[in-house]
Amino acid sequence: MIEVVVITGRTTDQGMTIDEKLSEAYMKAVSFCEMNEKDMEKLGVKDGDRVLIKNELGEVVLYVKKPEMDLQPPEGIVFIPMGPYANRIVGILNGSGTPQYKGVKATVEKTDRAVLSVEEIIME
Repeated sequence: MIEVVVITGRTTDQGMTIDEKLSEAYMKAVSFCEMNEKDMEKLGVKDGDRVLIKNELGEVVLYVKKPEMDLQPPEGIVFIPMGPYANRIVGILNGSGTPQYKGVKATVEKTDRAVLSVEEIIME
């Protein structure tokens, strides 16, 4: 297990599928996290494996996606596309009433648990 800081953001694929939130394409666009190759090595995970990301707000299982070398986040930073999966671990942690989408502290560990569908995430 490693401690990380989670950042969320929009992606092209997430934006293109936003009108079809229960589709397989949308799930594929938002059910992953990107992390630095060194962090992946520490966890013993490779592209396509699953990780459990959790903090005091909740937890979520995601697929690991190794970004292209020039787009890797720094060590200790994990990127998750905005959407129902990221929403499981972001919350109102500041005085503005707006959820904190950047700088969310969490832990990451390898898991065999399944990645839930978008519908399962919403209904849970």
